[in-house]
Amino acid sequence: MAESTERTPSRELLARAPKVLLHDHLDGGLRPQTIIDLAPGAGHELPVQDAESLGKWFRDSADSGSLERYLETFDHTVAVMQTRDNLRRVAREAVLDLAADGVVYAEIRYAPEQHLAEGLTLEQVVEAVRDGFVEGQDEAQRDGQPIVVRQLLTAMRHQARSREIAELTTAYRDQGVVGFDIAGAEAGYPPTRHLDAFEYLQRENAHFTIHAGEAFGLPSIWQAIQWCGADRLGHGVRIIDDVDTGPDGAPVLGRLASYVRDKRIPLEMCPSSNIQTGAASSIAEHPIGTLTELRFRVTVNTDNRLMSGTSMTEEMAKLVDAFGYGMDDVRWFTINAMKSAFLPFDERLAIIDEQIKPAYAVLGVMS
Repeated sequence: MAESTERTPSRELLARAPKVLLHDHLDGGLRPQTIIDLAPGAGHELPVQDAESLGKWFRDSADSGSLERYLETFDHTVAVMQTRDNLRRVAREAVLDLAADGVVYAEIRYAPEQHLAEGLTLEQVVEAVRDGFVEGQDEAQRDGQPIVVRQLLTAMRHQARSREIAELTTAYRDQGVVGFDIAGAEAGYPPTRHLDAFEYLQRENAHFTIHAGEAFGLPSIWQAIQWCGADRLGHGVRIIDDVDTGPDGAPVLGRLASYVRDKRIPLEMCPSSNIQTGAASSIAEHPIGTLTELRFRVTVNTDNRLMSGTSMTEEMAKLVDAFGYGMDDVRWFTINAMKSAFLPFDERLAIIDEQIKPAYAVLGVMS
């Protein structure tokens, strides 16, 4: 018998609900204890030496309101991700942590070019992460927590290796890599700087998302879509700048916002992270509320679980608290995300029809 669900769902109920994650950084989700375990072998000095204090240090350091300062915290995680064994461990643990949080499908991104300090090749980095993901999925399946996890390969927008990483993406598209991304500080590094990579991916029928509209505004989103052809927008929070209020109080969408909504371009929104980087002032004032009400293709994501001290359950709970969402809204976000995944259509449909919808039906949510 289906369980009846209160209008304001509990965290326990949210934890049990299946969730889909499209925007999660591998180097932003390490377990604090893992960093402590691996740091001596990497010859890396940490600011504190116990797991609880280190987790707090990451959250406090990231909670600065500056994207640039936020990105500095990654020096400590990337430092311990330079060998095959370390990458494999981090990848495996990421899968297990997501599965334990009720995530049934995830795309985890990272920049292979940042993991070459100890002599690994780009290919060896991708293969180490692939092997860790496979191990994690197999272990989660045995534990009764089935999950599918795929890789997104990221190029750093301030570097000049995007075409190389794009070619790596297509080379491993049959080995767990489903797409490409560019990341890093937006200001001064527009998406069009990497146009060659995006044109290559389009010719190769490959999927890609672009970090845009987080620390920079509408021009970044416009370039990502209209010049580069992005399938999805990483964050995209500043699309709200193209939504005005008419004389009657009703929202009025500008040309770009209308295009994004009409074309159902997915927004990979990361509420907690956006507060930390200053892209939004609070969860209650986050544009996700208005964009959801206007029925943009909104998805909910973690971005960096370590830096934000968060999980998919926590992100959903914050939205429930701020906007009064119920389980029907959580289901809507989840199906939005699964529809927007870079997994082949039949595989997406199978997860929706065979896992997501039946699980929400058991929780009393039918549509």
